[in-house]
Amino acid sequence: MFEWIASPEAWVALATLTALEIVLGIDNIIFLTILVDRLPPEQRPKARFIGLALAMVMRLALLASLAWLTKLTADLFVVLGQGISGRDLVLIIGGLFLLAKSVLEIHHSIEDHGEAPASLKKAGTSSFFSILAQIAVLDIVFSLDSVITAVGMANHLAVMVIAVVVAVGFMMVFANAIGQFVSAHPTLKMLALSFLVLVGTALIADGLEFHIPKGYIYFAMAFSFAVEMLNMRIRQRRA
Repeated sequence: MFEWIASPEAWVALATLTALEIVLGIDNIIFLTILVDRLPPEQRPKARFIGLALAMVMRLALLASLAWLTKLTADLFVVLGQGISGRDLVLIIGGLFLLAKSVLEIHHSIEDHGEAPASLKKAGTSSFFSILAQIAVLDIVFSLDSVITAVGMANHLAVMVIAVVVAVGFMMVFANAIGQFVSAHPTLKMLALSFLVLVGTALIADGLEFHIPKGYIYFAMAFSFAVEMLNMRIRQRRA
């Protein structure tokens, strides 16, 4: 269970996945903040904490189920001479989901300037439990891309679990600061969505038995992130 501890690749995967999970949780924090703002001020911290706790529970439950499904390697049917197993189905469907969600989010950010949906902008306050119910539904939606990304990037369940727990714990502590930072640097969110396109493509390829070494993916992500950090530094100096 803990054999991954001696693997440098597993530690790289853990660091990369944790950082990506934190960035992917930005949308969750933004929508959570919008919903919580409809509560009285004294109830908001409690609702925010419970909402993120629900997010962690749902992510871990989905992670356990998807990790189990990826072990189903017996062919269920054959398409064009290619055997498709339960694992392949999970990877292909998950990859398509990531691609669709990423492209839609990129389109939303460009065309709609990142505004929240009208359904989340209603004025007035709501009851505490109705807000929690809405948060639970949103958590399910946002947990899917997070968990599918974890399954696509790491080979060990322990690595995925640690990354998810650390990321949600980080969000609990720095929810407000994270939202403000990404609002000030929207290109960082765009970079994360681009990473999702890359991971989704890799998942589909893996499901079709075309395996892309994860080291290439990690290097591409790290290099892109380093370039973006340099760009952010240049923009700050010019400002």
